[in-house]
Amino acid sequence: MNLFKLSWKYLTFRPLSTGLNVFLLALGLAIITVLLLMQDQFEKKMNQDAAGIDLVVGAKGSPLQLILAGVYHIDFPTGNIPMDEAQKLSRNRLVKNIIPMALGDNYQGFRIVGTNHDYPGLYEAEMQSGELWAKPFEVVLGAEVAGKSGYVVGDEFLGSHGISVGSHEHDANNFRVVGILERKGNVLDRLILTSVESIWFTHDVEGVAETNDSTGNEEIHPVLNLQDSVATRGFPKTTESRELTTLLIQYRNPMAAIQLPRLINSGTSMQAASPSFEMSRLFELLGVGITLLQGLAIVIIGVSGLGIFIALYNSLKERKYDLAILRAIGASRGQLLLLIFLEGIMLTFMGAILGILLGHTFLSVIISQNEQGVIGTLEPWVFLKKELWIVIYALVVGVLSSIIPAVAAYQTSIAKQLTKA
Repeated sequence: MNLFKLSWKYLTFRPLSTGLNVFLLALGLAIITVLLLMQDQFEKKMNQDAAGIDLVVGAKGSPLQLILAGVYHIDFPTGNIPMDEAQKLSRNRLVKNIIPMALGDNYQGFRIVGTNHDYPGLYEAEMQSGELWAKPFEVVLGAEVAGKSGYVVGDEFLGSHGISVGSHEHDANNFRVVGILERKGNVLDRLILTSVESIWFTHDVEGVAETNDSTGNEEIHPVLNLQDSVATRGFPKTTESRELTTLLIQYRNPMAAIQLPRLINSGTSMQAASPSFEMSRLFELLGVGITLLQGLAIVIIGVSGLGIFIALYNSLKERKYDLAILRAIGASRGQLLLLIFLEGIMLTFMGAILGILLGHTFLSVIISQNEQGVIGTLEPWVFLKKELWIVIYALVVGVLSSIIPAVAAYQTSIAKQLTKA
């Protein structure tokens, strides 16, 4: 007697009821799958992007906003900070290394980041082609930017003002691609890197262009002499009053973690924020939402388990005569018991497989709608070992839902059922 085939026949005899129970279970498991994937990859990527950065310094405002804008590039900066204060901080004995950053422009939503060569070095970036920038208006593209734009070394493009899509273009100077980075799965993949001077000169040009339009004076602003020696490591060489957006700092010793943030927050016009501390707060806040969604998923799974129990119990009442016939032709009580358990297990196994596939599909859709954010860097079709627990959890639901109907099948009386017939 083929119990698997017989169980399948019983399940397909009522396709609507079976399909509804499978879908309800799959929906709950899909929510859990999405949460597992996002939580695992999101935390890994956030920790990876903040690796090596002990402190972020910027304009006063929200510390979390400062971290999100300066490290992850997913929020608006809190403002700019004076160059002279940044240079003074760089000479502090507690600072091992300091990476300046100037933000404010984008290309089709990808942020153009003015910095020095220490920034790609922080992530151990490797060149896919070309080389790092050496002069203003030379840029290096992250792998995702290069893939979406189709640009190669030697191509040129215009940047746009602001850090979001839809702002006006800076049409005075083109950026020229001199290098493309290897894909690393970190924040560099979605950035356009250039020198700090490029960001300054872009806005200088815009100011000069506006002045020329109104006065007819076509003299070139002296800062635009690109033949001058321009520093690409450390702080840019400048004699003018300039501003930066953020500073990424590495501590020289453990004492810096205690003294430096307090020194900056109380003794300067700038603000210091710790990536590790702020991200711990963020994960704690996100944890509340994740817990609520997990609770919703468990409720849905519970409802689906109840539905499976009701379906099996009702179908058992309708086929007690069939079970009695099976007993009469030689089936044992244990085989009837196993038959019902197989039905519950097959139902929940199908729900588990469908739920996992739905979860990955849902995440794929979410990623497609957020291509340029941190979520856009997630991999929807990476399967985790934790997902095996989803299958095991579903099978447990199937076994629990089948216990009472299976016991009832086990107690089926041949004489009683055949006499009724």
